[in-house]
Amino acid sequence: MYSSMRPGDPKLVENLFNDVAPKYDRLNDLLSLGLHRVWKKQLLDWLRPVAGEDWIDLCCGTGDLSLALARRVRPEGTVLGLDSAIQPLSFAMARAAKEPMHSISWLRKDALDTGLPSCQFDGAVMAYGLRNLSDPLAGLAEMRRLLKPGARAGILDFNHLSNSSLRGGFQKFYLRKLVVPIAAQFGLRHQYAYLEESLKNFPDGLTQETLAKEAGFEEASHRTLAAGQMGVLLLLA
Repeated sequence: MYSSMRPGDPKLVENLFNDVAPKYDRLNDLLSLGLHRVWKKQLLDWLRPVAGEDWIDLCCGTGDLSLALARRVRPEGTVLGLDSAIQPLSFAMARAAKEPMHSISWLRKDALDTGLPSCQFDGAVMAYGLRNLSDPLAGLAEMRRLLKPGARAGILDFNHLSNSSLRGGFQKFYLRKLVVPIAAQFGLRHQYAYLEESLKNFPDGLTQETLAKEAGFEEASHRTLAAGQMGVLLLLA
């Protein structure tokens, strides 16, 4: 079902992340050799959240980036983690309960239609969520709407690469020969086969910059990580 589903189908994306939630963190560590934590730290280092600021983590999943943010903005700052899937949020809440010193809250809502007031946050992040939205431009516009003037935002995801390039060939090999077989051992073959499908129409870095400007951001800069396999879109509202 997942390998043939249309990328961005909201209900199926929600079901997919509900399915993978119990094993998501372990698989992330295994499939990236723990490097996803380094990439998320680099994202926050570039964004420089500081104590006392209010941030939102869109498509927060199981909450590891939300908690990393909360550690940087405490004690007066706040973080709101938002996701449409209930199972990842449940794991995020359980994880946050072990660190009660942080001011962090959770909301089950669609990143395309959060229902939150405009100009509310000093910053926003999204990790591995933009390519799963049915309309990336609308997702960027909603992120921009939530931010105060001059706020920072950052989006971490796989980098869209040409299949004819050396890096693109490695990405395809990595997804097909490593990610999917390992995920299959956890009973999640079809869920992780969807990852390659979700990248087919995902905008490349230059297109992401253009979309961000269309969405109302003043500045947009795309950078690469992991020898070009990952990308970070840095934004200024």
